Amino acid sequence: MIRMRYLVITALMSSLILGCSSSPKKDDDAATGGQQAGAADQRYGADTSGAASGDPLTDPNSPLSQRVVYFEFDSSEVSAEDRGIISSHADYLANNGNVAIILEGHADERGSREYNIALGERRAKAIQQLMLLQGVARKQIQVISFGEERPVALGHDEESWRLNRRVELLYSGQ
Repeated sequence: MIRMRYLVITALMSSLILGCSSSPKKDDDAATGGQQAGAADQRYGADTSGAASGDPLTDPNSPLSQRVVYFEFDSSEVSAEDRGIISSHADYLANNGNVAIILEGHADERGSREYNIALGERRAKAIQQLMLLQGVARKQIQVISFGEERPVALGHDEESWRLNRRVELLYSGQ
């Protein structure tokens, strides 16, 4: 019970703080996130025609265009910067009950297969919890973990590992 209160208070404080400030996107997130989001949208049949349709999911200037959340080594803690992105997605989902999201958890290659599957799941569930606290219906969120099985970077160095420690936010059912 105390932990749940802490999560709620932390989520609310982060939303307030991030709502009052603006920060630029991470360069590497913008570079890889757009490519990953496009591939994910095509995989799940989302319209990627652009802002002309008026849909914030397809507007590259919308905060909803950021569809990858990165994590530190061996961590499932969502950074303060990424909480704002998650909050934008949660607001959209809460106001569009017919839209669903798939949270795909991933890990880098270090650690056992079983450990990395569990770590990817913890990462996706951390984002799920933040979304549920912001009013998204549980039925709108599906959590999947691929662990180390679907890397986006194939190198064996810190940069590659950093890019593979992620959760992808994939919309479906549009």
